[in-house]
Amino acid sequence: MPEQPEQPRSVAGRMPAAGRLEGRRVLVVGGGGRSGADPGAPVGNGQAISILAARERAAVAVADRDASAAAATVGDVAAEGGSAATVIADVADPGQCERMVAEAAAALGGLDGVVLNVGTGEGLGLEGSTAESWDRVLAVNLRAHFLVAKFALPVMDRGAIVFVGSLAGLRPGSHSPSYDASKAALLGLSRHVALEGARRGVRANVVAPGLIDTAMGRAASAARPERERARIPLRRQGSAWEVAYATTFLLSDEASYVTGQTLVVDGGLGAL
Repeated sequence: MPEQPEQPRSVAGRMPAAGRLEGRRVLVVGGGGRSGADPGAPVGNGQAISILAARERAAVAVADRDASAAAATVGDVAAEGGSAATVIADVADPGQCERMVAEAAAALGGLDGVVLNVGTGEGLGLEGSTAESWDRVLAVNLRAHFLVAKFALPVMDRGAIVFVGSLAGLRPGSHSPSYDASKAALLGLSRHVALEGARRGVRANVVAPGLIDTAMGRAASAARPERERARIPLRRQGSAWEVAYATTFLLSDEASYVTGQTLVVDGGLGAL
């Protein structure tokens, strides 16, 4: 096998910060740290996004249903000299979605950016899925995104919303019909939010990761070993930091003319 090329600094989250989000106030939903079954697993997407946003000089509100997970990320941000607040909420509850946005805006003095990094999957194929599991997945993977966007837009004056979706929204592969369908629907929701948000100068886009090496990714591979055998053109899984850099780009003014789009971060898996 050809020798693997040296990995870029972005894989380990070591790119130099440049103040891309200076003065911004960013809510990261699903920003808590996760150890999972593997204590040696790397950082997760929401945690990496929160830390990187703070490095880029944003004030961050880390929202999670798990208080200890949120506290872990806030601690990581503080350890680097950043500023972060904690908001505890379960996005499966519509009322908590509204409260979460209000608490984050109060803690940060407003909102300039929102990242929605929450998702779940249930059911194995059509036969193994139920109406109840379908509703649970859609409540977290789609309804929550609609509700947070609905409550966040009125308090945002310019800025950006980033939905963290999945390659499963563009091609099937999760074995969960509710997961695949919800991630595909997220693309349509993002385009609608981009249309309405344009009136306020608020952009909306989707980051669609492929196979990313996180605690949740490793758990998925343990349940479906064939996941590890995917033929990724770049010959490796991505890191949460690479998802975070793409997200930070879309939050920043570097993406000031980008809205209603899907940025795929998958090492070429979906296209090549």
